[in-house]
Amino acid sequence: MDPIIRIGEETPKFELADLTGKTYSLTAMRGHIVVLNFWSAECDWCSRIDQELMSLSKKWGDQVAVWWIASNSNEEHALIRQAAIERHISAVLIDADHKVADLYEAQTTPHFFIVDNQGILRYRGAWDDVSFRQRTATRAYVPEVIEALTANKPLEVTQTHAYGCTIVRY
Repeated sequence: MDPIIRIGEETPKFELADLTGKTYSLTAMRGHIVVLNFWSAECDWCSRIDQELMSLSKKWGDQVAVWWIASNSNEEHALIRQAAIERHISAVLIDADHKVADLYEAQTTPHFFIVDNQGILRYRGAWDDVSFRQRTATRAYVPEVIEALTANKPLEVTQTHAYGCTIVRY
């Protein structure tokens, strides 16, 4: 099955609000690389990555925006807020009824989509190559893609299989 959004195509625009009501617009992010991280407060795979992603997002600075997007129908705002506080995540965007997850065909948490500074999808997939059978990462895809994009170098990888917890849809 072909994905709705192909690598190298313009991404669909959307707006989501965080837990405080502040609105984030993908259209407003032109000129910046945006990492869309479909995320869950209850997923151990997300928890494993959050600290490393927070550290790298500080290193990347204003050139790269990282958006944590909560799309699980079964997660209450209080649970999301508590996980964000514990993991030191500054903002989690709420994808009520998983509309944006459906638009991007996000299947798992985490599931990453990297949009370049022109609004073009450059990567879709996993953070790294860790899976149920391979517990230690030998390659971190998302940081590799960001480093290549910020250095205007060709990407070695544009798509991998996402691995984690299934997004809960009602």
